[in-house]
Amino acid sequence: MLTRYRVLAYITGVLLILLTIGMIAKYGLDMDVSGPVRVVAIAHGWLYVLYLVFAFDMASKAKWPFGRLVWVLVAGTIPTAAFFVERKATRDLEPLVAEAAATA
Repeated sequence: MLTRYRVLAYITGVLLILLTIGMIAKYGLDMDVSGPVRVVAIAHGWLYVLYLVFAFDMASKAKWPFGRLVWVLVAGTIPTAAFFVERKATRDLEPLVAEAAATA
């Protein structure tokens, strides 16, 4: 559960950064990057939905409070936030995962 969340957090984070750079190039620098931006936007959109599912599953199994769940879910929409939130979530959950593995 934690690994699939981490993978999707990194993928959506990288795609969001690429999308942000593409939008800056398109609108700020008036470059024609519509094709690549469209592909990145579609990929980020669909993978963000998968990220939401995995993040919700992880947070519900960890029994996190609603505010923390919302922060994890929103992190995929703020450039670079997914990296920081993922790192914090991993630090918090790795001991629980190790404990669960030891008792199983």
